Amino acid sequence: MTCGLKIDSHKSKITFSKFVVSAGIYACLAFCLFQPHFKKFVQYLVVVNACLAALGCFVLSRRWVSSFAGSFFAGALYGFGPFGLWLSGFHPSVGLLAASIPWLLCPAAFCSKRKLWWISAPLSALPFLVIWLAFQISVQYHLFPIPIHTKLHLADLAGLLAPLVALERTMPLVGFYHVPIAALILGSSMLLKARRFGIIAICAIGTILAFWGPLFNISPILWLTIPVLCCSILIGTGIQGFALAGYADRKWILITTGIMATLAIITLLLATKYHNIFAGLGAKYARLLTQTAKLYILGAITTAVIFFMARAKLRLTTLRWLILSLAISVDIIFCASFIAYRIL
Repeated sequence: MTCGLKIDSHKSKITFSKFVVSAGIYACLAFCLFQPHFKKFVQYLVVVNACLAALGCFVLSRRWVSSFAGSFFAGALYGFGPFGLWLSGFHPSVGLLAASIPWLLCPAAFCSKRKLWWISAPLSALPFLVIWLAFQISVQYHLFPIPIHTKLHLADLAGLLAPLVALERTMPLVGFYHVPIAALILGSSMLLKARRFGIIAICAIGTILAFWGPLFNISPILWLTIPVLCCSILIGTGIQGFALAGYADRKWILITTGIMATLAIITLLLATKYHNIFAGLGAKYARLLTQTAKLYILGAITTAVIFFMARAKLRLTTLRWLILSLAISVDIIFCASFIAYRIL
């Protein structure tokens, strides 16, 4: 299930039209999310950064994701995901730097498709070099767009499963939305099965640097843009996997459904615990955890429906895409609106 740029002119025209459609939808989403909160002209750069980030991930994901919807949601989750929205609360140059990462990885990705490994390997280091260079230039101009000592801690990983609660506790939003977690699980299993060790290495390096202390006056949290980008593409791959899964894949879909149901139960139990705190001091966390559980239940229902389709050997690909698209869209719109309201 890989797809790159096509040389054929007809295919290129279709790809360009999809690019334009994606750009239009991303722009509408950005204005709907951000426009009510704008007070200064410079804040409109948030719209530009979010759209550039989403489009860059969309283009990059076409190297591995052949479906339009899979690539579209991969881009949406990178540009408008919790981490991308959290970065928009800092200086606009931070969002622009994050938006450039997928574009910088495109040469390496498409060179690897043409078996030019001797070019692809060094090109994979381009995002790391650009992040380093950007911070060296910012120091020269006494510009510190994001606190240098902002790094990832183990406690911040709780935000992977409950980004709304992490936002309320002023923690870095390092995770994704709820329904796409199912696609991330499936996409990760597909990555391991395909033995894409290059992608795994890039993702691991970015994660390690995000936990590390400041190096060369670079805020460690910025390194997390690289693994977040990789995971966004894995989500696009997983979404496509759900849409095309057959009878032989039902075991993996059932496992994913079980994990989503487990996450829903855990968050409901946590909501009950916070609700019982004395004098209602944990009521706001209880409400957010309840909303989180509802979204995990939505994800579990979505994957369960696809499981029964696969078990009954019913392809119904269009219906599957519709179910997946609606569930993920509801999750993105609800959570992104909440995060944008609190950050901007």
